[in-house]
Amino acid sequence: MSGWGMGWFGGGGTSTKKKDAPKNAILGLRSTLEMLTKREKHLQNQMDEQEALARKYVSSNNKNAAKAALRRKKQYEHALEQTSAQMMTVEREISSIETANINKETLDAMKNASAAMKQIHGGLTIEKVDSTMEDLREQHAIGEEIAEALTQGATSQALDEDDLDEELAELQQEELDNKMLKTGSVPVGDQVQRLPSLGNGEIKGKAPARIEEDDEEEELRKLQAEMAM
Repeated sequence: MSGWGMGWFGGGGTSTKKKDAPKNAILGLRSTLEMLTKREKHLQNQMDEQEALARKYVSSNNKNAAKAALRRKKQYEHALEQTSAQMMTVEREISSIETANINKETLDAMKNASAAMKQIHGGLTIEKVDSTMEDLREQHAIGEEIAEALTQGATSQALDEDDLDEELAELQQEELDNKMLKTGSVPVGDQVQRLPSLGNGEIKGKAPARIEEDDEEEELRKLQAEMAM
């Protein structure tokens, strides 16, 4: 029973360990790299120290001591080369793990996106889209018919207003004509406007007679003026 319980609760821990494995590996490699960096610095100091001793022994003509110092320098140099190679390997592994982890995270994100798209499109089909668009077109057509029906009353009312305005203008014109007939004078503009409404025979028959009457009256006034003198 206790073993079953440990197995049950251990599942979550295993999953967490797998998830944290790349992170832990990178942390371990960075710790190793830090240690190798310190070792590299130490070996470089040892090499410099042995080279300084060799120069000192050369100056004092101590050939054997100088050669021994150079031999130790070579040993440190060889260890330094190994350390540098190890550092390059560790750095390469860190970069590889980071790249692999990024690739995994990217792939997981793409999988989630794919699952989301499938869920969104799960209830959609071309037939449903076409049916929805057809319904929208029908509703738009119904809306236009309703709007047209609602505006018919306003259009007829506008036409009635135009008829009233036209009839009012005719009445005003008739009233103006009556006033002009009573006063005996018709404005030139009104004559020009009213000429097209008169028959051609009437214009030809009355216009010369009116001109002749005006000439006769002018001549009569001249004679009266001469006689008065």
